[in-house]
Amino acid sequence: MVSLGKKPVLAIMRPEVYIKRSVELAESLGFEPVAAPMVELASMRDDEFDPFLERVLSGKSDYVIITSANGMDFTLDKIPDDRKQDFIDALNSTNVIAIGPTTSKSLEDFGINIMGIPGVYSSEGIVDYLCGSVKGKVIDMARSYYGSQLLNEGLLKCGAIVHETQIYTIVRPEGEKQSQFMGDVFDKRISVFAFTSSMMVHNFFEYAKEFGSEADAVSILNDSVVAAIGKPTAKVLKSYGVEVSVTPGKFTFEEVLKKVLDVL
Repeated sequence: MVSLGKKPVLAIMRPEVYIKRSVELAESLGFEPVAAPMVELASMRDDEFDPFLERVLSGKSDYVIITSANGMDFTLDKIPDDRKQDFIDALNSTNVIAIGPTTSKSLEDFGINIMGIPGVYSSEGIVDYLCGSVKGKVIDMARSYYGSQLLNEGLLKCGAIVHETQIYTIVRPEGEKQSQFMGDVFDKRISVFAFTSSMMVHNFFEYAKEFGSEADAVSILNDSVVAAIGKPTAKVLKSYGVEVSVTPGKFTFEEVLKKVLDVL
């Protein structure tokens, strides 16, 4: 493992909106962060959004699931200003489920009451949390274009009536930050890599092929500590031949870093 000075050098590859607080968290835990987004979030609106909005406003949704902290931002951006408060009031008349504490905090900041969060912050965790109470119930989900289908499939098996609208997508950012970051990767200046989504892994290796080689990137990762936020991300890393050192029990960035410290 290589580090600058005595601190482990941590690669933070999260979307730009998360970078500042991720860097602050990493520094507080004793890491030296190197930050460059490998994924970025972009708003989208599909044909299911208007029916989703009308179901919520008319009280036809029994449950509304939000699977990321940015989910409500992207949702409210699509709603006319004179209907935003009506939408929030309607959510407070149904059962709102947040995938984890960060998402829950984001929703509460908008004045939205949360019914609860699952014990495990994942699609599977939501299914386990709700399965016994959703048979015949209408569930609406506002989520990413790349959201795991395990959530839809699991809730359908539980007997729910499931609707999904995709409110944002994930794109690959390009710029000087990414170029400098890949230079640090191939110069072996980074000792810890924290991957927080499957798309982050794919984009990382797309950059690796452009700036060096996929094989060299795999070798570098396998000489480092590699953390995956959950099983889907770990599975994608393993498909590239990367050994995953850390997968936390709770799927938050803070928990990822704390688990990394346990293996250093």
